[in-house]
Parts: sequence; structure tokens; C-alpha cells
Amino acid sequence: MAAIDSIFGGIVAVMNGKFDFKIFVSGFFGNAITAMLLTYLGIKLNVDIYLAAIVVFVGRMFTNLSIIRRHYIEKWSKKTEQKDKNIEETKA
Repeated sequence: MAAIDSIFGGIVAVMNGKFDFKIFVSGFFGNAITAMLLTYLGIKLNVDIYLAAIVVFVGRMFTNLSIIRRHYIEKWSKKTEQKDKNIEETKA
């Protein structure tokens, strides 16, 4: 979950023109290691701490997916509006 969250975050950063490879790599491995450590700690304490990590990472994934979805819907809508406008101009 942590790695997938980082990938979606990277996609959003590319779309916003703010992608930095160093930040992506550090976040990718940092999130993965943190998730592993939480799981290990939870096993040692006999507490399901990993569930908290899953909730957080899944929540962030849904947020990033909604940003990606909105970006492409807006892009598609603008393209469709431009086509409609061009059709109306050729009819006139």
C-alpha cells in the first residue's frame, strides 16, 4: 500500500509540474520502511498497528486518484468543448 501510495503521489506531482526524483525515491522507500516497521512493532506488541498504516495509505491513495481523475476529466472536457466550438464556427 505504501509503495502504491508513493506512485500515485508521483503521478500527481508530475501533473502539477512539481515532480522531484529525490523526493519520490525517499518517499517511496521511507513509506515502505515505515509500513514494515509498524507491522513488525505491531506483531511484537500483539496489536494490529498495521491497520492504521493501511487506513492512512489507502486514504491518501483515494485522494491522489481523485486528483488524477479530475485532471483528466477537465482535460477531456476542454477538448470536447473546443471540438464543439470548432463545429459551430464551421457551420456559421
